[in-house]
Amino acid sequence: MDENLKKTLSKDPDGLLTYEYIANNIDTCFPIIDDLINNMINVDSNGQFLVSAARYLNAIDAQQYSEAISRLIAAAIDKDRERKYIGDLLQGIWGKDYQQRADELNATDNNFRRIYKRLFPTGI
Repeated sequence: MDENLKKTLSKDPDGLLTYEYIANNIDTCFPIIDDLINNMINVDSNGQFLVSAARYLNAIDAQQYSEAISRLIAAAIDKDRERKYIGDLLQGIWGKDYQQRADELNATDNNFRRIYKRLFPTGI
């Protein structure tokens, strides 16, 4: 990441600037995606933009961005203590049928299991 971009994103108060940078530069930001994700994790205190970025990257190319998406989701789970945003990830990442596949997803995906357990502590 070049110094001008670092300087600009260091002023990001909540993750929105970093999210906008990713969205506006999706065709060229892959080489620095780890730095961008690190910045967003550092500044987004409640997980709002972490969730948005995870959903966006998943919609763009889930395979290419799988590691970044996983990191964003894990950080969002940790930061969204009030559970305002992480619920959007269930359908946004795992699809409309996530409830029918909940047992399978709980067994195979740690991030899904963590979100599901937090949102549905006694099951559905």
